[in-house]
Amino acid sequence: MEIKRDIIETFQNWKESPRRKPMLLQGARQIGKTWAVEQFGKTCYEHFVKFDLDRSPEIIDAFRVSKEPARVIKELQAYSDAPLLPDKTLIFFDEIQESEEVFNSLKYFCEDAPRYHIIAAGSLLGVAVKRKHMKVPVGKVNKVVMYPVTFREFMRMADPTAFEFVDKLEAPEHLPTVIFNKLASEYRRYLICGGMPESASLMLDGAGMADIDSALQDILDLNEVDFSKYAEPQEVTRIRAVWHSLPAQLSKENRKFIYRVIRTGARAKDYESALTWLVDAGLAYQIFNVSKPGIPLSGYEEHEAFKFYAYDCGILRRLAGVKADVIQNRNAGYTEFKGAMAENVVLQSLLPQLRGEKPYYWSSDGRAEIEFLIDVDGGVIPVEVKAEGNTAGRSLSVYTEKYSPSRRIRISMNNLQENGGLYSIPNPMADWITHLVKL
Repeated sequence: MEIKRDIIETFQNWKESPRRKPMLLQGARQIGKTWAVEQFGKTCYEHFVKFDLDRSPEIIDAFRVSKEPARVIKELQAYSDAPLLPDKTLIFFDEIQESEEVFNSLKYFCEDAPRYHIIAAGSLLGVAVKRKHMKVPVGKVNKVVMYPVTFREFMRMADPTAFEFVDKLEAPEHLPTVIFNKLASEYRRYLICGGMPESASLMLDGAGMADIDSALQDILDLNEVDFSKYAEPQEVTRIRAVWHSLPAQLSKENRKFIYRVIRTGARAKDYESALTWLVDAGLAYQIFNVSKPGIPLSGYEEHEAFKFYAYDCGILRRLAGVKADVIQNRNAGYTEFKGAMAENVVLQSLLPQLRGEKPYYWSSDGRAEIEFLIDVDGGVIPVEVKAEGNTAGRSLSVYTEKYSPSRRIRISMNNLQENGGLYSIPNPMADWITHLVKL
């Protein structure tokens, strides 16, 4: 099943913007970047031309001849049957990390030929840029980050009627039981397949778990290949060690990252670059603690205290070896990791909504911890995450007594409601958080 992606709307807004610059599209491998750009180009432009710098490296020669966009376009036309026209053709440079000349050309298209619509993307772009010491044309590109398929996108395909009901809510009020149950059922399926387009499509098509797990394992295997291909040789073992420690890091009651979980005697100075590599590759998210919920949150970041999450819950489940029936049947032994999965999915939901801003977390001397703090319209909102309907615990109360926030969010498997600024939001509705708190 082909999954409609919300990023197409982002692309459309970019096309229509009077301040449009060449787009630099970033995101992890296998999340559908190329597919999304191709869909956009073929449906929203008269012409679409894709230049794959990995498969056709001879294209790079056009950029060695001249930096002048008009000359480059003339050279590129020899490689395209479709015309390269201002405003009418979407030009897509795929695997742009293969050429610093093409990468730098984005600056000149921005300055001298803004009517050409250009999108550039690449595999592990953040890693490649650092490794090759490529200079990002700051201020000359529109950076857009793409994420795995969200539950919102999954639900739209799985049950359009229930999706429409939720998507058109005009107040945070109780959902009908039939809608709530449908959300809960599809949410458990999403926890299993995650947001990688292939595995999500297989789940929506009714494929068996063997096929879904095989698709996820193929991606994990590709990640292992990438470690060797794109990382420095001396870093490969450490990157693998950090990556494979993720399930153990998140299975702890306190999910703060601890180096000794990687191996006995591990030190920060030995593994910091491995952590950074995984973040730059888009495979993991590093969420830092803050000492207080001040504005800006980044001003109160405590760099030594952080949590480390996977970029996708399906990948995390497969990496941890959790079987699908454990999630479907809510096995009693699944308690700690169930909480980790819930946090991981909420983080996946928050990142696209925050549009480039990152959440933080807050803790207080071991007495209380709030999973995420987000900045919405200049106000810090605490987000507490529970995996099921049990909302016992004093963390949100401790935070409220200390800081008196006007809005608080509790994510759980309880129904939707708002009471005195406390928003109770079901786990499956985390993708609607910023919408709900603005109603």
